[in-house]
Amino acid sequence: MPTLQRIQYHQYGGPEVMQLEDFEPRKLGADDVRVRVRAASVNPMDFGIRNGKMKMVTGRSFPRAMGYDFAGIVEAVGDNVTRLQAGDEVLGGASIKESGAFADVVVAEQKAVVKKPAGLSFEAAAAIPIAAGTAYQALFTKAQLRPGESVFVHASLGAVGRSALQLASAQGASVGGSCRAGSADEARALGIDPIVDFDFDPTAITQRFDVVLDAAGKLPISKARKILAPHGRIVSVKPSPANIARSALPGPFQVVIAQVVTADIEAIAQAAADGHLRLPVAQAVPLSEAIPALTQMEQHGTAKRGKLIILPG
Repeated sequence: MPTLQRIQYHQYGGPEVMQLEDFEPRKLGADDVRVRVRAASVNPMDFGIRNGKMKMVTGRSFPRAMGYDFAGIVEAVGDNVTRLQAGDEVLGGASIKESGAFADVVVAEQKAVVKKPAGLSFEAAAAIPIAAGTAYQALFTKAQLRPGESVFVHASLGAVGRSALQLASAQGASVGGSCRAGSADEARALGIDPIVDFDFDPTAITQRFDVVLDAAGKLPISKARKILAPHGRIVSVKPSPANIARSALPGPFQVVIAQVVTADIEAIAQAAADGHLRLPVAQAVPLSEAIPALTQMEQHGTAKRGKLIILPG
């Protein structure tokens, strides 16, 4: 087998700890799938994990690999895997504990991998698992969104917010949201109405929305409550101790912590295949050039809104 490479690190820390190194994929477990990665996408959580913010989950064993979202071609499957086989084009996510999508090859649990619709590019497929999966579970698992209801998405043009808008619209919901003042035209093109800026006055849209989704975790709860219709639901993507405590109390507030549910990944893949879900790509770089691009994104953000995609091979 040719030499395989991945981005990994030997201690928790900033961008300087990332290295592109040779590695050997771990042995397949009975429920595992080994995938030749064709595209991987970057999420903010990738940096947080490398910085050690989840070390209670990820542990202290090194080297550790980076990357969660990927799309590629199945090379081998474990003994218990019957839904997938070698040669299948797939999309999915590595486990939080192991990560490893920024690589030539990744090993993932079968429950987190689904077949890629034929009409969907590897780049488009890799962009959706975390962002769209979080939005899907916020809307349909937590908020139980129904056709004809109205949804307000705070931070509507980020990856989770944009996914939520598109998924809600596809289910027959009307959508409103917040964005930076200079991005109103882009929001309007997505069908958002009304459009408000981040620091909006809730008076004009009091009790208007059945579901309020805080896709950035920064919407004051007082504002969310003011724009919420009677019997409405508020969902936040920020699992802070305060939000988790609030979600345990009676009332409309819930917090979403994305879970690996095969059917949900299949649903967002189908939405993408049907043209109802697209996340823009800001930049695509080969694996050999990924560390500078990752560093730039972490320190300065992207030059334009969209996903950073890594292309191994």
